[in-house]
Amino acid sequence: MKIPWREIPARVAIGAFVLHSGLEKRQATEERAKGLHGMASGAYPFLDQVEPAQFAKALSIAEMGVGASLLVPFLPNRLAGAALTGFASGLLGMYLRTPALHKPGSFWPTHAGMAVAKDIWLLGAGLTLICEGQRGN
Repeated sequence: MKIPWREIPARVAIGAFVLHSGLEKRQATEERAKGLHGMASGAYPFLDQVEPAQFAKALSIAEMGVGASLLVPFLPNRLAGAALTGFASGLLGMYLRTPALHKPGSFWPTHAGMAVAKDIWLLGAGLTLICEGQRGN
């Protein structure tokens, strides 16, 4: 599968960023693992059953997988876009389920929510890749 040149910059930029984020979490300290786990389990209570270190490791692996899927040139846009869309949907779900991250009764972020709210662009990019893949590039 050949990826059109016009899609390479977005795939490389997003893929490198997400891959790097996953690599950074690989050796998460106990404190960082607890912070990541606390934020995620606050939005997704079923994650309470997972140990923080195990959660951080799984998150790291997932992020590295999503990042790599965008960087691998032979992976079709539909698949890379689906991986990115799923990942971004989880982040935005966490954003919407954490009241401190957005203004009351609004989608608009608080100062604390800006770092997560910006992930709406990841969702848009993932959906764009899916649509590009549907039209056959």
